[in-house]
Amino acid sequence: MTPAIAAPALANRANAIEVFHALSDETRLAVVEMLRGGERCVCDLQDALDAAQSRLSFHLRVLKDAGLVTDRKEGRWSYYSLNAERLAEASEVLSVFAKPVGRTSSPTLHPLARGSRGGARAADTTPKARRVTDDGRGGCC
Repeated sequence: MTPAIAAPALANRANAIEVFHALSDETRLAVVEMLRGGERCVCDLQDALDAAQSRLSFHLRVLKDAGLVTDRKEGRWSYYSLNAERLAEASEVLSVFAKPVGRTSSPTLHPLARGSRGGARAADTTPKARRVTDDGRGGCC
């Protein structure tokens, strides 16, 4: 069973995947970096990134679908800005992964993983699924 992610809006694994996929591209990261300074016109983004309109539109759509940016129209111009709440949720998810889960002590090595003092290691004939570590936990190593 997979532990639940603490951030409410990204608790759904599909939402988290969408957000981190959106952040996994160099162009999209550049857009996010530019928007940190505040709202920008799409023409400013296009000029700064030296990107074709169709390419930039694709990347903005990915960021928007992931909820990381919002847009507004003013006449024929589109302005984009960061959705700070969604970025904060992504940050919460990362902080959850940075914390150890359920271990109160450091892992104990399997006796055969330590090697024997006599030099030669004994052959391990125990199937991987049935191995047990010193502390009684099952494991593959």
